Amino acid sequence: MTLRFEVPREKVPDLGGRTFLKVEDKFLVLFNINEQFYAIDDSCPHQGASLFSGKLEGCTLQCGAHGLKFDLTSGFMLNSTHLKVSSYPVEIVEEQLFIVLNQGE
Repeated sequence: MTLRFEVPREKVPDLGGRTFLKVEDKFLVLFNINEQFYAIDDSCPHQGASLFSGKLEGCTLQCGAHGLKFDLTSGFMLNSTHLKVSSYPVEIVEEQLFIVLNQGE
């Protein structure tokens, strides 16, 4: 079973922007980079710092607390496959955005 969260239209970020979302017990950040949307947990896997205000360069997000950089396309820290921020697929259905929180087998 797949759980999808419908992003309210007023929370869809403008081009180059980001927005903060609370979905059930999760805090997420939704990015709009060149009309491609990325959703991640708002918690750095290193020590839990918020990623919302991190420096964004292309699809690379830098944690403001300790400078770790994450690739929004995969969630992995740059040059590593060991540290990863949870990321979620974003679907567009008839101009409405959905964040896929979990997918069943």
